[in-house]
Amino acid sequence: MRLCDKDIEEWLTRKELIIEPYPKKELINGITVDIHLSNKFRFFYDHVRSHIDLSDSKKNTALALSEVMSTERLFSKEKPLFLQPGSLVLSSTFENIIIPNNLVGWLDGRSSLARLGLMIHATAHRIDPGWRGNIVLEIFNAGKLTLVLRPKMRIAALSFELLSQSVLRPYYSRYEAKYKSQNGVVPSRIDEE
Repeated sequence: MRLCDKDIEEWLTRKELIIEPYPKKELINGITVDIHLSNKFRFFYDHVRSHIDLSDSKKNTALALSEVMSTERLFSKEKPLFLQPGSLVLSSTFENIIIPNNLVGWLDGRSSLARLGLMIHATAHRIDPGWRGNIVLEIFNAGKLTLVLRPKMRIAALSFELLSQSVLRPYYSRYEAKYKSQNGVVPSRIDEE
């Protein structure tokens, strides 16, 4: 069962589901909560190497990733990011999200942005029960025009599905969970798989 706007507001009020900063009422509609883009981004340097062999050893793959991924860069409303067609960047939600052990979150792009070719997640749109932190966004411009991304713009929507019961192994308690308490734009940790 998906939570409706009334349910979402109740879960937020009871602090069973936490979104910080607390969303304004106009951001909670139907079955979603609109979320915003942070001011932090990471880029891929395609001029450093021609490829990353994902079947290579974890050590070699991690080295390749460290060579092609930038450090976090900050942008502002006055100095936005210009995302060129065919470009992929990583960013994160402005909001910090804490999902209880009996909910799963779903991240979806906004229709009006998708119609311009903006994709906000490549494939990873499930937010596990027990998640805590910012959500990293894999932002791709599949359109023909450069898109301007400004921090704190509404970028995506979260919906929440109630599970039959709490999970035995919530994300925050799993030893192998690579992105626990994620803050900012954390790049791929394929080396830890």
